[in-house]
Amino acid sequence: MIMIHSDNMGLVLPPKVAQVQVAIVPIINKDDDIEAMKGKAHDLAAELKQSGLRVYVDDSEVHNPGFKFNYWELRGSPIRLELGVKDFEKEEVKVVVRYSGEKFQASWTGLAAGMVDQMEKIQAGMYNKAKQSREDHISHVKNWEDFMTALAKRDVCLAPWCDTVACEVVVKDRSKEESIAAMAEANEGEAQLTGSAKTLCIPFELGK
Repeated sequence: MIMIHSDNMGLVLPPKVAQVQVAIVPIINKDDDIEAMKGKAHDLAAELKQSGLRVYVDDSEVHNPGFKFNYWELRGSPIRLELGVKDFEKEEVKVVVRYSGEKFQASWTGLAAGMVDQMEKIQAGMYNKAKQSREDHISHVKNWEDFMTALAKRDVCLAPWCDTVACEVVVKDRSKEESIAAMAEANEGEAQLTGSAKTLCIPFELGK
């Protein structure tokens, strides 16, 4: 799950397994009504919790908002709600979706129902994105040349196989040798990707 969904900013967790599904970050300046802003953040959190969501209000004054944004991105929380002074005046929050980077404004009214709906959309969206990525990296091959080409692209290869250990060993050793030789010929230095193939599984859908 971590390898499939995460990115260079950190974890990207599906809502069903995220310890904190919604992180609320009040953006407060020294001239703002601090108590009112924090109070509203906790009021919104209480409403979300009543709808069954796992929520955390990050109103600590130790770190600035930018640090907090990075903190929750690193931990993969599905949604971050930002409450700045302009949001407060408009009775809104800024919604940031972790997996897609989508940002939009949402009214305080009906926020809990909206966030529950967002969790379902995020769960489905992450699944569909991962499934599409898998489909895009599956190659059907019937000869050795196509097999090596697909392997070099780090694709999963669906290929005919005699279902014997001896054949598996030959494929593994030969693919490794040819990959290393190709890299050396291309002056890529020490091989980082050997290209050594291994048998994973036989698809349930095979033959359909």
